Amino acid sequence: MKGLPDPPGSHATMNRMLETGTKAPDFTLPDQDGEDVSLSALRGQTVVLYFYPKANTPGCTTQACGVRDHLPDYTSAGVRVLGVSPDPVKAVKKFHGEQALNFTLLADEDHAVCDAYGVWGEKSMYGKTYWGAQRATFIIDADGAVAHVIPKVSPKTHDDEVLKALTDLAAAA
Repeated sequence: MKGLPDPPGSHATMNRMLETGTKAPDFTLPDQDGEDVSLSALRGQTVVLYFYPKANTPGCTTQACGVRDHLPDYTSAGVRVLGVSPDPVKAVKKFHGEQALNFTLLADEDHAVCDAYGVWGEKSMYGKTYWGAQRATFIIDADGAVAHVIPKVSPKTHDDEVLKALTDLAAAA
């Protein structure tokens, strides 16, 4: 049933999270306005693809507002930011509007992209086990390869970590 956690044992194993140097899987997902966004259409620019568990929750709001507040830093680095959650478009749109977000959010309702990037897995909260998106960020270079991975992102330090990684990548280029 839609919206309920996956039953235990419904997934054999969590996919392995993508690693630096691998080709980023292409995808097409609806954004907060229901318009399709494809990773392949963004080829030629650096993309920060961050996964978050659920719109309008405290950690996800902290993380999204951090990106919003630092968007000029991402833009000046020539980076496009995409946030992905397993929420439906309606929830993503509400979150985008309520937080006055100035970047694109994508709805991965069937969690196929979460699966492809290895961030869909078993989680635990208050003694209950369920399946959901792990908080992780991928920096994808202009050629479509994963240039950097930040697993287990902290919402409070997300932007500092990503912007430092972007600076380090630019310096190494």
